[in-house]
Amino acid sequence: MSSIPEIKKTAEQKMQQSLEALRANLAKVRTGRANPALLDTVQVEYYGAMVPISQVANLSVLDARTIGVAPWEKGMGAKIEKAIRESDLGLNPASHGDLIRVPIPPMTEERRRELVKVVKAEGEHAKVAIRNLRRDANEHVKRLVKDKLASEDEERRAQDDIQKLTDRMIAEVDKMVAAKEADIMSI
Repeated sequence: MSSIPEIKKTAEQKMQQSLEALRANLAKVRTGRANPALLDTVQVEYYGAMVPISQVANLSVLDARTIGVAPWEKGMGAKIEKAIRESDLGLNPASHGDLIRVPIPPMTEERRRELVKVVKAEGEHAKVAIRNLRRDANEHVKRLVKDKLASEDEERRAQDDIQKLTDRMIAEVDKMVAAKEADIMSI
């Protein structure tokens, strides 16, 4: 059985992981600016195996609206270009010698609103995960009290601390969602 400080520490670590997952998910949402993370989901056939594009090419930002993809092997250019074109990202790559240029088309107002909804939904998922972690931590504390390993005063203090931690994490989620929303709408 764990102690109250261990329960709090575990809850905080898991909440931080939820924030990191949200940060990663928000990075994948397209803003209209070139971002190599946009191609993270693209898989390329490499010697019979499907691998992420980042394992067969160097990804870079050429300018605000163009991603550069430089294959490490000469013969991979056509396969990479085909994989990007066939992905569900709606991108149309073009080869220029050894470099593949991937222009990012400007977004319509309607598409921006859809993306804002996606971002808000991701934020809600993160908040639900954090609240579930709060509930689990509180249940662990209650179990300690039930098993007479902690007093009711300690339980109340622990629940207050866990609630403060939860509030801080949810505020961080709101901040991340608001920043991404502003990023999408400002382009």
